[in-house]
Amino acid sequence: MRRAPKHKPPTTPDGRYLVVDGVLWRCSDPALGPKQRALLVEALMHARRDVGRALRTGDAGAERAARSRVHKAKVALGERGPPWWTDGAPDFNRHAVENTPYAGWFHAPRTRGGV
Repeated sequence: MRRAPKHKPPTTPDGRYLVVDGVLWRCSDPALGPKQRALLVEALMHARRDVGRALRTGDAGAERAARSRVHKAKVALGERGPPWWTDGAPDFNRHAVENTPYAGWFHAPRTRGGV
């Protein structure tokens, strides 16, 4: 079982990404309502558990189906697929922070716990 991290990963000042191990990961769409977000996260976690179950049992078909549900939930959350912002800024999801315009922000001194 995973333990919760001691510190919340830093979030970019524009709220679009969090940084984990030097990689930018797109945040969920902030326009989602709390109930909608909760339902999507529940579906995502269920699908992830099903991926693990399929891997443990060696069921390739069930694994493909579960991974497809993971992807659909992440798209619905705004973490994958087209960016949820509308200002035309490029998407740096899954890029090393070093190779993006966020590198200077990431290395600048800041307080712990987020922005």
